[in-house]
Amino acid sequence: MRVTQTMISNNMLRNLGSSYSKLDKYNEQLASGKKISRPSDDPVIAMKGIYYRSDVTQVEQYKRNLSEGYMWIESSDDALDKVTQSLQRMRELTVKGVTETNSVESRQAIASEIKQLITHLGSLGNTQVGDKYIFNGLNTTQQPVNMNVNTAADGQISLTGTFPNGTTYNAFNVQVSRGVNVSVNTDPNNIFDLNTLNKLASIHNGLQTNDTATIEAGIPDLDAILNSVLTARTQIGATQNRIEMIDDRLGTQEIIANRIMSENEDADIEKVITNLKTQESVHNAALGVGARIIQPSLLDFLR
Repeated sequence: MRVTQTMISNNMLRNLGSSYSKLDKYNEQLASGKKISRPSDDPVIAMKGIYYRSDVTQVEQYKRNLSEGYMWIESSDDALDKVTQSLQRMRELTVKGVTETNSVESRQAIASEIKQLITHLGSLGNTQVGDKYIFNGLNTTQQPVNMNVNTAADGQISLTGTFPNGTTYNAFNVQVSRGVNVSVNTDPNNIFDLNTLNKLASIHNGLQTNDTATIEAGIPDLDAILNSVLTARTQIGATQNRIEMIDDRLGTQEIIANRIMSENEDADIEKVITNLKTQESVHNAALGVGARIIQPSLLDFLR
């Protein structure tokens, strides 16, 4: 086959174009730090990258869910800590009020403080995380305790309004792993329900009316309510321990998922630099050889 000057020129240009393409590829890998810049560069790496990136995204979302879980748990425990302090103060006042040496005026003064503590408990039942009420099950947009303290002519109080209801309470779950949900809210029944608060109101009324029998009967009720709060806080502690263990496992999973994704997508910089320098040498040699093998033109002979 006869090889013409045009054939030689075309082949040289095609090979130089291929060489430029390789130089561009290595320059792009060096600049981006990635093996590929588009799926067509290597479909296998691209498909694996989608799968690995999905794993990383899932782990990151689970960690964000855990952050919300921490907020609920810590807010619930803080609110119940304030409830415990209020109940302990009520018990202290009740034990003080049942003593026979108290005058009517003294008991009424104690009743006045207990009334304020009951109102404070109602406000604690409306604790929020962001704009969500944490003691109302799944109905987080509605205030669970709407308490009205009605005072009669003799100073006794009665409670009206809306309160948590055991038949409507549902657990608020956060997804912390694939197929794994953790309940992060606390059952408000036996703490903020009407029956519980009425027992406290009864102690107030006993103090207000100087009824020592009613006052004394309220002490076991206070102990039972305190036990309910203690049980709730114990459950919160157990949930927090579980969340912390899951958080630790997710941290390990995130490291592994990022490492695998990096191994799949990230370029070996040392290798890229070596390939780039090698390709530059090949390209320069191709330019030199091409300049020599192209035959002189007619104009060169006429000089």
